[in-house]
Amino acid sequence: MKTPLDKEFDRLRRNEEKFLSKRDVKQQTRIEKFVSDKIPAKLESTLKKAFSKAFHLIFSKGTPLIEKTYSQDKVAERFAQDSAMLSEQGRRIDLMRFNYRAAGSGIMHTFVSTAAGTAMGLIGVGIPDVAVFTSLMLRNIYSIAMRYGYEYSSEDEQKFVLRIIAASLQWGEELRRSDRWINAYIAHGLDLDDHSVEDLIEQASDALACDLLIMKFIQGKPIIGVIGGASDFVFMEKISDYAELKYRRRFLTDLEREETLGHR
Repeated sequence: MKTPLDKEFDRLRRNEEKFLSKRDVKQQTRIEKFVSDKIPAKLESTLKKAFSKAFHLIFSKGTPLIEKTYSQDKVAERFAQDSAMLSEQGRRIDLMRFNYRAAGSGIMHTFVSTAAGTAMGLIGVGIPDVAVFTSLMLRNIYSIAMRYGYEYSSEDEQKFVLRIIAASLQWGEELRRSDRWINAYIAHGLDLDDHSVEDLIEQASDALACDLLIMKFIQGKPIIGVIGGASDFVFMEKISDYAELKYRRRFLTDLEREETLGHR
């Protein structure tokens, strides 16, 4: 008979496959087809540099500022309460409670990002929005991590976060290959990732610049930029959904490891 943990692993794998299969083939929207040949040649490199600069700034100086926008103590206290209940009861609903809290956090922060992006799009702000988008994106991922009991300030955790961001924006076999790598790090240890934070910042910046290029171009146009700004919701939701899946996998994997050690 399957345990609650087995059942949650089954549900996780179904959710992961659903995420991956929806991104097997990338389809261009009508807006993307219409403006793709109107984008300046240097815009993508400019956007990539903007994201790279934002990551460097936040990782070196901005994390404490992000932490001031929510109560770490409350999140940690709630995690401790949920963990105690899981330890005492061991029911499937006790496992699922962590998922609900993490998913709810992702939805809330996604709406905040959309509001900020839409407001900037209304006045024709595109590239400067990158710093705000990056801050909100990392705030969202950090919040999800904490709800599963993980910190995010170490170098290994920064690399894990950057891999999540880059992978979530990929398509087809590239996405599936990245997903396998992330799952391997979860199974065998984040410290096995021999890439530098600098390398992974560049990969994440490349992925963001490529995927958000058209919408950030539109966002730079007054009034119609609202369309581009509102698209922040789509990208933030995609990144948040994938982050929740990978932190959930870590959480379940660690629980399974604890159970295995406890039975020895």
